[in-house]
Amino acid sequence: MTTLRSFAAAALAALTALAPLALLGGCDSGPKPPAGVLGDPQRGKLAVTQYACHSCHVIPGVTGSDVAVGRPLEDIGKRRFIAGGLLNNQPNLMHWIRDPQSVYANSAMPNLGVTENDARDISAYLLTLD
Repeated sequence: MTTLRSFAAAALAALTALAPLALLGGCDSGPKPPAGVLGDPQRGKLAVTQYACHSCHVIPGVTGSDVAVGRPLEDIGKRRFIAGGLLNNQPNLMHWIRDPQSVYANSAMPNLGVTENDARDISAYLLTLD
């Protein structure tokens, strides 16, 4: 009987230790970017608000103005081209986000001083939108 109680106590202790992991396993941290895309989409979604991208763009899941300055970004993940002619891939999207005037000198999109890490995260988030 003592062995059974010891086993039950050990099993209960093990389950109790694993319970937080089991609960976290059911949490969905949001959509995943396509294979090969680097960065953290959740941090990217936050960075989109910090850089006020939603001031000019309608972005799904981001509260902002109902504006028509920049193109809506709801399906940017499935677009073939971005910025009027760049192939839609993460390096090009990061380049566009960081320095739009180097792509099109007269672009209305401002250079907001987005860091490389933030551009990686923002592009990871945007590429989940399809």
